[in-house]
Amino acid sequence: MSSPQVFAALKVVTDKRNLSEEEGNGILREAIFAGLTRVHGPSVQAEVEIDGIAEEIDIVLLRRVVREVGDPASEVSLEEARWDDPEFEVGDVMEVPVEFTELGLNAVRAISQKLKELVRDNERNRIRDEFSDVVGDLLTGEVQQNERGKLVVTVNRAREADAIIPWKEQNPRERFRQGDPIRAVLKKVDETPRGPRLILSRSDRAFVAALFRIEVPEIHQGVVQIREIAREVGGRTKIAVVSDDESIDPVGACVGLRGSRVQAVVNELGGERIDIVPWHPDTEVFARRALAPARVARVLTDPNQRVVTAIVDEDQLSLAIGRNGQNVRLASQLVGWQIDLYGSREWIERGSDDPIEDPDALAYGDMALKDLPLPSSIIAALEEAGFRSFLQIIDLTSDSLQEIQGVSEEAAKQVLGVIEELTEVEDDQTIAAGSA
Repeated sequence: MSSPQVFAALKVVTDKRNLSEEEGNGILREAIFAGLTRVHGPSVQAEVEIDGIAEEIDIVLLRRVVREVGDPASEVSLEEARWDDPEFEVGDVMEVPVEFTELGLNAVRAISQKLKELVRDNERNRIRDEFSDVVGDLLTGEVQQNERGKLVVTVNRAREADAIIPWKEQNPRERFRQGDPIRAVLKKVDETPRGPRLILSRSDRAFVAALFRIEVPEIHQGVVQIREIAREVGGRTKIAVVSDDESIDPVGACVGLRGSRVQAVVNELGGERIDIVPWHPDTEVFARRALAPARVARVLTDPNQRVVTAIVDEDQLSLAIGRNGQNVRLASQLVGWQIDLYGSREWIERGSDDPIEDPDALAYGDMALKDLPLPSSIIAALEEAGFRSFLQIIDLTSDSLQEIQGVSEEAAKQVLGVIEELTEVEDDQTIAAGSA
């Protein structure tokens, strides 16, 4: 193999692996050292200069002049050195130029083998470095094949990367065929004997979070934060959101105009239902909201046992429980506390001393203003005007709202938006967004 052939082979590899010229030359230099080691021994010392433009390789062996040679790979006798130059002294370094073509077949084979090995290692390191910092991000790709239950995926970002979606990371209700486009979240980067392997997921809660980051600019910008997610793959997801900006309605931002943003997520999840609720630091308030769309009459908490006792009216009980207990189960996961759910009849039959309604009981289906997903400044203005609950403001118009001191036209729009959101009728794929 001549040096032009080496450069031709190197160019094919660097183009395919998307390596820079500097990276390619560095790999070739290491490969040449491997070839020199094969010929002269592991202690060989040399200088290797590579000119990619002229396609020239200059190799100079470096041998220290000694009186008695102990290591022929790195030493030369004084007598032999003086054959070349009579002025050599012990301790000098003799430079011996070597033509690439003089290395021999064994060296060329070693260079070729080392070149492939180094390119492979370089590629593995690049994939490891590129993806280790983006765990949790959404990746797009194409299904290459279904291999005994796991999906082998070609990732658009790095098509040479080894990426799979194991069976347990898939939605069992979904079916993908070879060539189908696919999106998944990067769950982790595994180390295998063949190098790094990307483990992708469509069942992890992080997949839902990644989809919302793509669809909701406010989440991507950090204006709205996702605090908690509870998910049963293929069935239902509950997500709790919050914003430090009082002018931003976090639930409305996730819903989008006419539900466009959340519907895009629902479609990607194959119709999986999504409940979006505003997060709250108070466990009682958060538990009420987490049990949406059911209305909760009374909430009691046991901080020591981390147990929430929720009492609902009989006609809300099945809604609070959900199909096969799904709603209360997800609400419990979302809050992070165990939720014990009781119907009002069962609660009375238990002979509890705690009343079903709160001391400041609201009418059935009503809720306190503080539980509405509105900025505190708007709630304060409404309370100052004498309003204390949702049903008391439900029939207000934009004009009547703006007559309240502290409620601007924009604030009135926010209030009307919340009223519309909490009174709309949901279909099978609509979110259950709001407070309970």
